[in-house]
Amino acid sequence: MAWLRNLSKFATMKRASSSSQRPKNTDPFCLLPSFTFFSNFSTNTIEEKPCVKPVEYNNYSGLQPTRPHEKPRVVVLGSGWAGCRLMKGLDPRVYDIVCVSPRNHMVFTPLLASTCVGTLEFRSVAEPIGRIQPAISREPGSYFFLANCTQIDAHNHMVHCETVTEGVETIAPWKFTISYDKLVIALGSQPSTFGIQGVKEHAIFLREVHHAQEIRRKLLLNLMLSDVPGISEEEKQRLLHCVVVGGGPTGVEFSGELSDFITKDVRQRYVHVKDYIRVTLIEANEILSSFDDRLRRYATKQLTKSGVRLVRGIVKDVKPQKISLNDGSEVPYGLLVWSTGVGPLPMIQSLDLPKAPGGRIGVDEWLRVPSVQDVFSIGDCSGFVESTGRQTLPALAQVAERQGKYLAALLNKIGKAGAGHANSAKEIEFGDPFVYRHLGSMATIGRYKALVDLRQTKEAKGLALAGFLSFFIWRSAYITRVISWRNRFYVLVNWITTVVFGRDISRL
Repeated sequence: MAWLRNLSKFATMKRASSSSQRPKNTDPFCLLPSFTFFSNFSTNTIEEKPCVKPVEYNNYSGLQPTRPHEKPRVVVLGSGWAGCRLMKGLDPRVYDIVCVSPRNHMVFTPLLASTCVGTLEFRSVAEPIGRIQPAISREPGSYFFLANCTQIDAHNHMVHCETVTEGVETIAPWKFTISYDKLVIALGSQPSTFGIQGVKEHAIFLREVHHAQEIRRKLLLNLMLSDVPGISEEEKQRLLHCVVVGGGPTGVEFSGELSDFITKDVRQRYVHVKDYIRVTLIEANEILSSFDDRLRRYATKQLTKSGVRLVRGIVKDVKPQKISLNDGSEVPYGLLVWSTGVGPLPMIQSLDLPKAPGGRIGVDEWLRVPSVQDVFSIGDCSGFVESTGRQTLPALAQVAERQGKYLAALLNKIGKAGAGHANSAKEIEFGDPFVYRHLGSMATIGRYKALVDLRQTKEAKGLALAGFLSFFIWRSAYITRVISWRNRFYVLVNWITTVVFGRDISRL
């Protein structure tokens, strides 16, 4: 057994040697693996350094400037209608494409209201960025970063970013930089609250998938709470009062979906409270102001027939359980949905770039930002500068989509002409400027009825329809506009399932 004693002695000596060589560092951050993900993108040599806390760094890692023999890099800020249509049209053989956004998908907003009441599933209106532009998932120089842009250094062709984190027990946000050859700002907009106190705290917006999820959970929770024994009549009426502020297409479509949900599902599955639930739509002026007068009157009549109460007034204050109007009246609510238009983001307002009327980033006829090189802006965050003599375009999905398509073709042309790298497009002829032609407006109002207004302007002549035929046109148009065949299939199956089996009322 001498060999066994020698083996035991050798193991003891080995453990003692290892413990003497182990660094005596009690910092808990040293127990975590080093965060060197972005160092792989740098061309500089990364040396091993002693463990430090992630928040104590001075130099940012990131994507370094491209070299002359490499493909130029287009950095897209945002994943909305404009940014995604741009990325879809960019040629990955010409450019490396980098997208920076706090969400990894595009939301098909025209159908978002349908997800709030279970007509559609949430995944039916969300399209992953990697499916819109496959090069981001496949090409070695193209990336998607789940992050927010915090600063733009146009002089040095660089953007500063910070990763998005959720929850308390998570890593600290990681800051990094990205050098660009061409930068496209498509950050979108934010809901307008007009400085009314309490809106952000108590109302729910309808612009993202998580907004629709919150509305659905709140609606179903109120339905179930109102059925609990001991709830007073007054409290039951408040819980089941759904108030929508804003009479634009989003507010009207949500009110129509909600009235359908009440008529076809709530009255069958929540018999005890079916007579308490009601919908109120508050608008300062006329609903659907961009539509033809005849169509507006038809919408008003149909919404009223569906049980939606229309109130003309201006909200002055929002409290946890009621809102105050300009006439002094108070409206109690259990669910408050806010849809009163959009305005520029604080990030857009803070940028040291030319501005258009309304606080948007100013652009010229080719969607370039004047006074800086290689910077473009599209979508809700951009507008024409006054020197162009053009009016700022409305914040519509079709405007953003057209701008993205136009700019993708323009950048492809620039890249194929050999001017894709930074500061190399000064002598390039850009060609025809961007021109927007309005294709018309559509909105569903519930009960298998919709409005279709195909006039280019309110004063122009054109086709204007209302009723079931318009509803068929509305659905046909939007199912063809859904980006992928996968989501088209989801939407079609959801529509059929809703007709046959009713809406899903599970509170997940």
